[in-house]
Amino acid sequence: MIYKSYLVEENTEILKNDLVLIYGENLGLINDLKIKILEKKQQSKILKFNQEEILKKENSFFEEINNKSLFEDKKVFFIDNVNDKFLKIVEQILFLTNGNSVFLYSDILEKKSKLRSFFEKENKTDIVPCYQDNEITIKKIISEELKGYSGLTAPIINLIVESCGNNRAKIRNEMNKIKAFFNGTPLDYENLNKLLNIKENDDFKFVRDFAISGNKKKTGEYLDTTIFETEKFTYYLSNLNQRLIKLKEVVKSKKNLEQTINEIRPPIFWKDKSTFLLQARVWNTGKLDEALKKVYNTEIRLKSNSDINKSTIVKSLIIEICNLATAS
Repeated sequence: MIYKSYLVEENTEILKNDLVLIYGENLGLINDLKIKILEKKQQSKILKFNQEEILKKENSFFEEINNKSLFEDKKVFFIDNVNDKFLKIVEQILFLTNGNSVFLYSDILEKKSKLRSFFEKENKTDIVPCYQDNEITIKKIISEELKGYSGLTAPIINLIVESCGNNRAKIRNEMNKIKAFFNGTPLDYENLNKLLNIKENDDFKFVRDFAISGNKKKTGEYLDTTIFETEKFTYYLSNLNQRLIKLKEVVKSKKNLEQTINEIRPPIFWKDKSTFLLQARVWNTGKLDEALKKVYNTEIRLKSNSDINKSTIVKSLIIEICNLATAS
């Protein structure tokens, strides 16, 4: 019987036959299903093989399947990397599983595959094709993984999707990295962006840092050469806003600046610490509040007037922030 992968993911026990083939291009989904099946079968004896091992020692494999003890739980066989070469084994064990479960795993099997065709037609077997996830499914996985974390917003989810695409396996790896880094603290866009190694607009990053540091010469030089993309104005403002908020958190602390920067959570990236320290030394909470207000007013202005030249307005904001940084 052919099963939809999402139904099996919700409940692996809908697979009723002893012989199951799980295949497809979505290796992340295949691995997720394998983990779920393992969890359900943890009371059984688990035996893992790959195709080549069995083809070299067929007799040993058949003995393992056929040997049954009154005192032994049912066995669960996981067999990886199968292809059409394994069909002869499948045909032999179809009626000889003795109540044991046999799960076969493969990557892409074309329509002309004899193994795939056998499982699709045979009523005493189950088959689960695992196609690539769509964006909706990926976003659902991210939301479920980070459930309970404050700061989980649509831009945060979109950032993770941008980094991983529809690669479920990569999503799982990045989730572990994100959880370890934030460790229950609120998610924030700037640190997540760096953690995922997403390529930022480097010119804008330089403009931002020179402006917040109060370096008028460098700010002017980069403003002359940087191209501000109209569709990214939300990113520019968000990036500025997050940096100023983080600075305010450090500046308002009564502790030594370096100590505060080292203790802040989520942590400042080590490559960024020297720049961040320089910026913290030229700002106070009053100036930061004024800068944050300028960012907010700029966002309102841009959103309320679609005909306005967004690039000019963002550049003007950066110049104002640079001037404010050096103001006494």
